[in-house]
Amino acid sequence: MSPAAPPTPSPASPAPRLLDWRVRFGVLALIWGFSFVFIKVGTEGFAPFQVTFGRLLFGTAVLAVALVVKRDRLPRGARIWGHLTVAALLLNALPFSLFAYAELTIPSTLAGICNATTPLWGMLLSLVALSEDRPTRVRAAGLGIGFVGVLTVLGAWQGFSGVDVTGTALALLASFSYAVGWIYVRRTLSGTGASNLSLAGSQVGLATLQLAIVTPLFTSMPTSVDVLPLLAVIALGALGTGYAMLLQYGVVAEVGPTTASMVTYFIPVIATAAGVALLDEQLTWNTPVGALIVLTGAALTQSRRTPRRKPHAHPVAGNTPTATSSAPRTTHNATSSVRPTPNGATAFAARTVATPPTPVAGTTDGTPTHPVVGNRSAGAERVGTTDGAPCRA
Repeated sequence: MSPAAPPTPSPASPAPRLLDWRVRFGVLALIWGFSFVFIKVGTEGFAPFQVTFGRLLFGTAVLAVALVVKRDRLPRGARIWGHLTVAALLLNALPFSLFAYAELTIPSTLAGICNATTPLWGMLLSLVALSEDRPTRVRAAGLGIGFVGVLTVLGAWQGFSGVDVTGTALALLASFSYAVGWIYVRRTLSGTGASNLSLAGSQVGLATLQLAIVTPLFTSMPTSVDVLPLLAVIALGALGTGYAMLLQYGVVAEVGPTTASMVTYFIPVIATAAGVALLDEQLTWNTPVGALIVLTGAALTQSRRTPRRKPHAHPVAGNTPTATSSAPRTTHNATSSVRPTPNGATAFAARTVATPPTPVAGTTDGTPTHPVVGNRSAGAERVGTTDGAPCRA
């Protein structure tokens, strides 16, 4: 008699997690917050392009192992790979390199705060690129407040004295690149059918190839390798670009993308604390105050207008619904949403969205079903650039 097949786990009772999601959420925030310190230490022994290449190389190695262990397949189709190549440039190769160059002249604390401006850029760009993403007064106010916070961090009333303008501009440009990349991914890679891990691993792998081409053209091999910068680059890639991505996907799957995206607001706080404690970076009053203003503005840009529900009308006299039509029907549409992640990869989360009941005879409730826009239901929570906050460096 052949042995019985192992029981298939029921979707209603997922496999238990070794760690509570709150613990993994905290670890995720710590890893991404310390990434700016790793970049700073790495640039003390390597050129910025070399730091970025090493980071992507070790990150790809971690994701490749995960792909083999889970026996996942790579995406198929030249079109998907073409879009992933652009996403790798905008979300990995370019911003990672810009942050590395920026931290040659600015402290890691300032780089971490500049990173927090990504949702501000995202909202500003979405008004132009995403016609369905309409602004509200609260979100517009958040945009203005956020940029006031940036000016506060930079000490604009002092003529930006003591701040390297070039390095700060590079860090802000890196955050801008994240926002552009997320909008691009939202418009091109939603609903590909490939898994989160497969898309992320392919994206980071393509970015590694891009840096493998660029790095030898602009840098030369270091004459000596110091242990501390090397360890920083390894940690930056293996933890910040590889393991943290796996953590983030797990948190998104367990508690949803909205809660997972809240990690954004912890990253600049941890980056500032780590820079001051470990690198003895100076901290003036306007830096934490400005960072708080930036985070407040970023949070306001993520607010959503709550749709008003039409009150159910009473049945019209003499036209009472029959028993067969009185029970409203609810259909469910599986939608695919694109969520940005704070390390430049893209989380693709599938959700089930309830469509409002079909009007029944004898009532005046004419609430229409949600029209489908692109690859998702318009009634679903909007996703993409302005929903989650940024990516850490």
